[in-house]
Amino acid sequence: MKDKTILITGGAGFIGSNFIPFYLNRYKTIKIINLDKLTYAGELSNLEEIATHKNYIFIEGDICDRELLEKLFDTYSFDAIFHFAAESHVDNSIKNPDEFIKTNVFGTFNLIDVAKNYWMDSPNVFKKDCEHKRFHHISTDEVYGTLGKTGLFTEQTPYAPNSPYSASKASSDFIIRSYYHTYGMNVVTTNCSNNYGPKQHDEKLIPTIIRKAVKGEEIPIYGDGKNIRDWLYVLDHCKGIDLVFNQGNSGETYNIGGRNERDNLYIANKICTILDELLPKNVSYTNQITFVNDRPGHDFRYAIDASKIEQELGWIADENFETGIKKTINWYLEKYKNK
Repeated sequence: MKDKTILITGGAGFIGSNFIPFYLNRYKTIKIINLDKLTYAGELSNLEEIATHKNYIFIEGDICDRELLEKLFDTYSFDAIFHFAAESHVDNSIKNPDEFIKTNVFGTFNLIDVAKNYWMDSPNVFKKDCEHKRFHHISTDEVYGTLGKTGLFTEQTPYAPNSPYSASKASSDFIIRSYYHTYGMNVVTTNCSNNYGPKQHDEKLIPTIIRKAVKGEEIPIYGDGKNIRDWLYVLDHCKGIDLVFNQGNSGETYNIGGRNERDNLYIANKICTILDELLPKNVSYTNQITFVNDRPGHDFRYAIDASKIEQELGWIADENFETGIKKTINWYLEKYKNK
């Protein structure tokens, strides 16, 4: 990655804002251009630590704006793209699916099509010095649908998205795939399990549990709390993305999962138990847990088989859920203590 200029889309979001400082620290000579629309999920305060970094530039803009993308390519001649930008809140996709189709489907098409025009002369023919330019698409395990009590998602699992959000991400995955098979573009895709850690949007499950707990409010859990997710600490995900970008085979998909299956009720209880130790009060925080009506089409279980990235590229998660959640809680306690 020496002396390269890379475009990161959606870098003010949860995963992107963890990835950018990690990358700037790891690769001292790369230049990062962060393009973010700053919707409700984008938070510039997440990037305060590197806001004045000499190799970092923030640009507010939309991947659906083709003229803007072409201007940026003209200006910076990007060597690589890490495409994080996506509408990703499932509940919002149920209420306003059109925004998800625009950003996740049309925006992804716009981005890779502009990259193709700048990097390639014709199908399978790269422009001079563009042979190693790579497009890395970051996606989700939700494209695979839902699992029963057993089994794991692999890279061969058929797509079966169940929400407008996951359908839009599945569509974006197929667009990336098609540009590899049709035009020979140098692309890789990663599908990750549920991320958690610092800088996640307050509305997501783990920040909500922590926030509601410390405020003394009811902690809402969907249905019976038995929905299961495979949890991946965000920095482990960033390390996996870096590895796939640098060593993954073009046209391939790599699933990144934490091997940390936990149901929502376990997570709520675990967080409350840790808070009982860190911020004790007269009664346990677990008394605040309440159950609310389940959301429509709520997938029962996601779990990723990460064997491919582990065996082919040597990736391994540094955190298990119990170590990662403690780091996460401490970060949010610091955030919420002045609010």
